[in-house]
Formats: sequence, structure tokens, C-alpha cells
Amino acid sequence: MMSNPGQPTIKRGDKGTAVLRAQRALRRTPDLSVAVDGDFGPDTEAGVTRFQENAGLKVDGIVGDKTWEELPDGGPMPLLKSGAKGDIVRDLQEVLIAGADSGDWPSPGEADGDFGADTTTAVEGFQKWGEVDADGIVGDKTWAVPLHATNSTLESAVGLDWVED
Repeated sequence: MMSNPGQPTIKRGDKGTAVLRAQRALRRTPDLSVAVDGDFGPDTEAGVTRFQENAGLKVDGIVGDKTWEELPDGGPMPLLKSGAKGDIVRDLQEVLIAGADSGDWPSPGEADGDFGADTTTAVEGFQKWGEVDADGIVGDKTWAVPLHATNSTLESAVGLDWVED
């Protein structure tokens, strides 16, 4: 089963959802030098080239069928904000609680699976720490924030089982 079915061929200069998907997939290899911004620029091209070299593919910096097949799923993580509920919110809270122990951002309190005011405050603190817009909403840019202690990001720490298609 392909993890990125039906994706168009993309290359430097392209923009949009297919580029976002490729950038998320590259970060999940993990290549944290690739930004998730929807703009296929020189850093994304370099990430594609590195991935192609490591995967034994033809190295051309273009994401075509063969590269898409080898990349991990580049689907988005769910957008989480105030009012969200469920296991993914609990998993997010657990990661935020663990980081709050070192005082980098406020703790969301209990990992109860309910995205309330304390979780919003914790997410805003995490976003400031990660140098992304502190809007309290966990989207692409927040999921992509690297956790400095490990070669991981918020999304890989929470778990890529949550990727949506």
C-alpha cells in the first residue's frame, strides 16, 4: 500500500498541498532541516536529494512516483485547538507535561484528553519556545517543532499513528 497515493510530481518552485505533504514526509525520515511551509525551495530540494541518495533512488531533487513511494506518509496530523477531545489530545498533553518539567513552558495540568484553557496556555508557551506563531492551535508548524533533547518533533513524540489522509 502506498503511503502517498495519487500525488503529482513536484519540483523546486512548486507550492501547495502536495509540497506540504512532501515536506512533512521528509521531516518524518527524520530530516529536520526541511521546513513545512508549502514552498518547494532550495532546502526542500536538498532534503529530497539527500532522501533519494539514502533510498538508492535516482537523485534529481524531483518528487515523482518512485520518491513518493519510498517516502513515509506525508498526510497531516490533526489540527488541535480549544474544545478538541480524545486520545490524541491526551498524548499531546503528556508530551507537554514532560517538557514543562524542565520549565520550558507551562504545564497543561492533567493529561485528561480535553483541550481546555490550561492546554491552550501550555501550547502557546510551547509555541513561543519553538519560535512559531503562539496562537494556541496545534497545526503543521507546531507539529513540526523540534524537541531539542532528541532527534524528534512534537508530532513524532506524540505519535505518527495519528496522521490523517
